[in-house]
Amino acid sequence: QGCNPFAQTGRSKLQNKRASLNQQIIKQMRIRAGAENLLRATSNNKVKEMVLLELSYVNSNLQLLMGQLEGLNSSVDVYQNTQETANIPLIALGLKETKEVDFSTHFKDFILQHYSEDGNAYEDEIADLMDLRQACRTPSRNEAGVELLAKYFSHLPLVESRFFSPNQHTGIFFTWYDSFTGVPVCQQNLSLEKASILFNMAALYSQIGTRSDRQNPAGLEEAIASFQIAAGTLNQLKETYTHTPSYDLSPAMLNMLIRLMLAQAQECLFEKLALPGIRNQFCPLMKMAQEAAKVAEIYDQVHQSMIQTPVKDNVPLFWSTMMQIKTNHYRSMAHFFVASALLDHQLGPNDDEDQQEKTLSQVYDNLPEGRAPLDILKKQDERRCIGKAHIRRAIHGHEEALRIYGLCPSLDKLELLQGILKASHQRSLNKYGENQNEDEFTDYAEAPDIVPKTENKAEMAVPTTTKVKVADFFQRLGPLSVFSSKQRWTAPRTVRVRPEDRDVGFNLKGDAPVQVVSLDPLCPAAADGLKEGDYLVAVGETDCKWLGVTEVMRLLKEAHEEEIEIQVVSLMDSSPTMVGRPDLSWPSVASLQLHVASVSVRFTLNECVTELYGLSLFMRPAYQERHLLRELAKDLLHDLLGPRRGRQEPQVAQSNQEVLLPQLGSEAQAEERQHPQPPHGRPLWVAPLEQTLPHLPQLQLLQQRQRPLLSWLQAVLAAGLYHCGPARTRPQWQHLPLELRH
Repeated sequence: QGCNPFAQTGRSKLQNKRASLNQQIIKQMRIRAGAENLLRATSNNKVKEMVLLELSYVNSNLQLLMGQLEGLNSSVDVYQNTQETANIPLIALGLKETKEVDFSTHFKDFILQHYSEDGNAYEDEIADLMDLRQACRTPSRNEAGVELLAKYFSHLPLVESRFFSPNQHTGIFFTWYDSFTGVPVCQQNLSLEKASILFNMAALYSQIGTRSDRQNPAGLEEAIASFQIAAGTLNQLKETYTHTPSYDLSPAMLNMLIRLMLAQAQECLFEKLALPGIRNQFCPLMKMAQEAAKVAEIYDQVHQSMIQTPVKDNVPLFWSTMMQIKTNHYRSMAHFFVASALLDHQLGPNDDEDQQEKTLSQVYDNLPEGRAPLDILKKQDERRCIGKAHIRRAIHGHEEALRIYGLCPSLDKLELLQGILKASHQRSLNKYGENQNEDEFTDYAEAPDIVPKTENKAEMAVPTTTKVKVADFFQRLGPLSVFSSKQRWTAPRTVRVRPEDRDVGFNLKGDAPVQVVSLDPLCPAAADGLKEGDYLVAVGETDCKWLGVTEVMRLLKEAHEEEIEIQVVSLMDSSPTMVGRPDLSWPSVASLQLHVASVSVRFTLNECVTELYGLSLFMRPAYQERHLLRELAKDLLHDLLGPRRGRQEPQVAQSNQEVLLPQLGSEAQAEERQHPQPPHGRPLWVAPLEQTLPHLPQLQLLQQRQRPLLSWLQAVLAAGLYHCGPARTRPQWQHLPLELRH
């Protein structure tokens, strides 16, 4: 998939240079940021002088690097068709560069914590996704490359639904470089990733259009379609992602790029009309004059958008210069066609006088004073005078295009463009010389402007390739409508079902996965923990996430064992936890701390820790998960109730049936007297435990599977915080153990 990144093609060399420049720009920007911070922090004049000198060097280096990047954006010759000899070069967009992203660790952790499955079982799927993204960095310049980008773009919504929760960051950072400035932009959500892929799709379409052979109708059709689809893709990007941090994805820049793509499509439409040859007749020449004027008008609009304040600072000078050259060139061509129609043709007896009069009146908005269309057509002097005025404007326009060409050093390597401009200029000079009369000393007529008009206007095309049907890499997790990152599920619970006369004691409904309904509260499954509304995910060793009611019931009824084990999951509350100040006053905290060591609460804590060890009321965890929960229980008891407060080590019985809590030691009692209780009613700020310890794997596992225990853990945490010292606004977190401070 994709091109060989080490292939030494002109386009790959250009992209490699772009990537290298991006890294150098990052380095210089980091140096500048550090120097600016030092300048603000220091008060030493000598240090300030050294920093200012370093800043001047860094800014100079940045300007040089930006200039080199602008030169890469001006390198349009590598994108042109190698067989073209008579077409003006077109502008192609360069691909945005990105860094590699490792999904492996974060996706495996999320699969374990959120879906309660072994993340290592999905290594192949994760590797396929990473390979697809890596291939998108070097797409081939054809339809296969576009399909590759579209395939990855279609996978992104599926990946987002699976792994990117709106209430939790995955820790995956997507970095993309600005196509014009090289400045990196980094985000954790997939919006930047989607927008950048869309931009690269538009850039690839522009490169395909630029590479097309415009010397034959098929190549022109390909170029027209490619530029129109590029404009449509950029428009979709602008309307869908309105708050992108990257400058090349800003609305102002996208508007300019859309106009540029449409202008180049219109230019190709003009070339398509001119390819068979222009008939040397009055009406066809006038029609081509208006078509050329339309191309000039659109390029002038593009140039005006390029010189606006939000855009002009980062658009390459080469681009705006090309827009000026093409505006003058096609406007001069329009005047040349009108001049040819007036000077080379006379109104004859066999000509349609009304048709020519109508055509001439449509070409002009305002005729010179005292002249009517019919007078110009019938009177040879008037016709000759207006025709020569047009040819003079054509000559002046070609001279202006050549002058602008000479002002831009980046255009020196485009000798083909210079040749086309000189040939057009010479053609206009020849036409003027053919009609120059020595008896005529002065011409006072001024050629009127030509009304731009086209019968084939370039329009934005809806990109069909952005919606490609793809198979979900992670479909083994279950139907996306149910098993997504937005819905939180308990870990799979094993329930033993004992069919009696082929009756399992409950019914099933819904599509895959099926849901338990009409549960008989007296059936063995209900006694074993099955609840109304549970989703059935496995029957024995058979995964049932994608099976319907008929298939699951057949598995249940065809089982020959007296007891069938099924696995079910329950939907948990997915509403985000509110971070605030719970109703927990200082006296209640003190009472809780005193009762922690008392006999009455010791039994309650014993039950909770027993749940942590065995989880007999909720699930039967695997060995690794049970080990994590056991370590969590020991750490909490040790750090919150242990020797940190002068207590003894908690004694945890190996039989998991008894937990002996330590009593308060003399140091703790002395500290209790030194720190009396604050006034009654003063609140203690305690963050909800899910927000306090978001990165502790054991707690995340516990949060997914044992939510009823969170209230107990939060109470123990609050009790431990009470002895960390008097709290004013927030607890003294520095006294907590390291892993809890995380």
